[in-house]
Amino acid sequence: MKKVISLALGMLLAVTVLAQSKIVTESIQSKYLGCEQKYNVYLPDGYDACKTYPVIYLLHGLWGNYSDWVKLGGMKIVTDELIGTGELRPVVIVMPNAGDEDVHTYQNGYFNVENWPYEDFFFQEFLPMVEKKFACGGSKGRRAVMGLSMGGGGSIAYAQRHPELFSSSYGMSAWLDNKHREVRGTDIPDSKLILTDKAVREHSALDFMDRADAATIERLKTVEWFLDCGDDDSLMSLSVELYLKMKKAGLHSELRVRNGAHTWEYWHTALRLSLPFASRNFTVNEN
Repeated sequence: MKKVISLALGMLLAVTVLAQSKIVTESIQSKYLGCEQKYNVYLPDGYDACKTYPVIYLLHGLWGNYSDWVKLGGMKIVTDELIGTGELRPVVIVMPNAGDEDVHTYQNGYFNVENWPYEDFFFQEFLPMVEKKFACGGSKGRRAVMGLSMGGGGSIAYAQRHPELFSSSYGMSAWLDNKHREVRGTDIPDSKLILTDKAVREHSALDFMDRADAATIERLKTVEWFLDCGDDDSLMSLSVELYLKMKKAGLHSELRVRNGAHTWEYWHTALRLSLPFASRNFTVNEN
């Protein structure tokens, strides 16, 4: 009898070990960027390529890369827990690469700049490829975007500029503008960071709201918005300002100013808010 029980427990353990979520690292040779771009993908427990899953694009910050959310943010642990408790439906999470920790030598950012047409790459090349490869997304109702700092600003700007593509957008400690040099560049000649600073200023989420006409506002109303920033974060005022501009324009958005700073401790806890938020706002069920 003991042997039977041991065998059954062993088989159960084997199934448990096999039936787990996983992080897959892939790469794409981009014709837009002229280089190979790596990216990480979270696949939920029981992932079935014959189904179509909702997708979340999870963007990293300046001085970071595609591996940050896994290595520093503990996203797999949090995501597994939230799916296990039912707060998050099974979802594919895509973590693209938009830079390097050497911000002076390598270009960073989510916008088109000189010799770095990243926004073209993301929407015309990367998004369609990854959604086909991993059986996810495919429509606005199955797609969300979120990120931290530079990626938080990118998430808000992407949904502003492409509201037809995203059901929700969540900006954590978002770098939304650089009018007052909120993130300082460098005096080093030919530093790539100068282009990044300029791109954030030119793609200001705050200026976008100031320029938005009535038709644009109506399109923005089809997206659910969330701004989340620590009370000790130097970027906090940007989130507050954008929230007030959205409110004045008649847009519904959420604003949270929680205890914390511009740190991984803050962004790790932000996942527990952002992932269920995206899940609640998916409007098409997976099949």
